[in-house]
Amino acid sequence: MFRSKERWLVVGLGNPGAEYERTRHNIGAMVISQLANSNSAKFTSHKSRADIAEFKINGTAIVAAKLRCYMNESGGPTKSLADYFKVKPDHLIAIHDELDIPFAAIRLKIGGGDNGHNGLKSITKIFGSDYFRIRMGIGRPIGAQDPADFVLKPFSSQERGALEDFVSKGASAVEALITDGLDIAQTRFNS
Repeated sequence: MFRSKERWLVVGLGNPGAEYERTRHNIGAMVISQLANSNSAKFTSHKSRADIAEFKINGTAIVAAKLRCYMNESGGPTKSLADYFKVKPDHLIAIHDELDIPFAAIRLKIGGGDNGHNGLKSITKIFGSDYFRIRMGIGRPIGAQDPADFVLKPFSSQERGALEDFVSKGASAVEALITDGLDIAQTRFNS
């Protein structure tokens, strides 16, 4: 069975501030909050422009981070955290919203392009592309709505009804990736 006792850095992408807190673009930060909560961890402010929670999953040290910067600046704080906690890119997980996946579906992968996602673009510019991604499906806007506007809007009332389970599933996917490895986690969560 895959096991890694080296520390992992898990970054939930989003935008800072109350106005963005419950938007589709902040699903990564929502998953980080759930992950910390389910592991009874509290957030503290870190000098890297992030709020972090530290805990262990099956004996493996985890640093879960919600960045206090805008999406297109995600790389800098992520690099600061990776340097501070001595985490290599192969132990970095970015959780982010994904337009090309239906709402409430999850895909886990390592590497690949940024697909126009400014948070991934910023991280990849610093780390290269070989880090893990947990892609949280938000679907595409219906009609002529600009995708850039769509991601910054709150979830619909119908989506909000399923959001808690979706976020919990994202947190479980993080734990499975760290505990069991990518292949097993993909089999379990890639729907």
